[in-house]
Amino acid sequence: MLPQYERLLDPELSPGGGGQDSSGRSAIRVRFGKLAVITVLFPVVGFLFCVVWSLLYNFDQANATHCMVYNFLPSLSAAIGNYQPQRFVWQASVLVHALPRYAIAFLYKNFHIGLLRKRRKELAYLACILNITELSSLVGLTMWTSVSNYDVHKFCFSTFVVTSMLYMVVLIVINRVTREGDLLTASERKSIRYKKRLFLANLCSILLAVYFFVRHNSYCEPGVYSLFALSEYVFVYSNIGFHMTAYWDFISANLFFDWKNGIHFSAV
Repeated sequence: MLPQYERLLDPELSPGGGGQDSSGRSAIRVRFGKLAVITVLFPVVGFLFCVVWSLLYNFDQANATHCMVYNFLPSLSAAIGNYQPQRFVWQASVLVHALPRYAIAFLYKNFHIGLLRKRRKELAYLACILNITELSSLVGLTMWTSVSNYDVHKFCFSTFVVTSMLYMVVLIVINRVTREGDLLTASERKSIRYKKRLFLANLCSILLAVYFFVRHNSYCEPGVYSLFALSEYVFVYSNIGFHMTAYWDFISANLFFDWKNGIHFSAV
């Protein structure tokens, strides 16, 4: 058993219980990997559906801009918030996946406290706050679209961008100060490696999005707004991918439910 999972062990579960609680009643057990995959599929499939549906049935409206030039991809806001059924699908996807994401945020907090021990514990709390703020901002910008309430949508989107990138930086810092390469398992190395790559992809995508947005508004060139939209797509999927690295961080973990302890994680 990996040392970093010791804090996740539930003393109420016997090590050889095979899915039973301390009273002998059966407990529901779900592998964390399955939970992570199912959770991430909601925004991945939901966003893809919104883009494809917009291209098939709302192409002209979704690609229209004030410049009145040809574009071939709708912006993020147009794809997920301006039309039905895209708006409903995206809202449902975000709300359903948000519930396990909040739980995973606190799982990460305990995990990081265990890694940091007595040094720089504030980083664990900072990461948790940023993670929860990021997720709450995503829920906010999803529920209040640019059409229904532009000011709230803009605030939530800005908060989401800033907190998501800060969260990535803090996690990379935590891994840097707590994990030594010789002691890492293959899954831990993979998690750290992909965190760094996805952060760079996320950073580059947001910089490109700003560039294409400014260029579109300045020169009104055909297709440039679609390049802005494509950069947004990369931003969204690199963000999802970064959170998906939890699959490797908790590859040995399980989610348990029993009537005595409720829902809890364990590395058994």
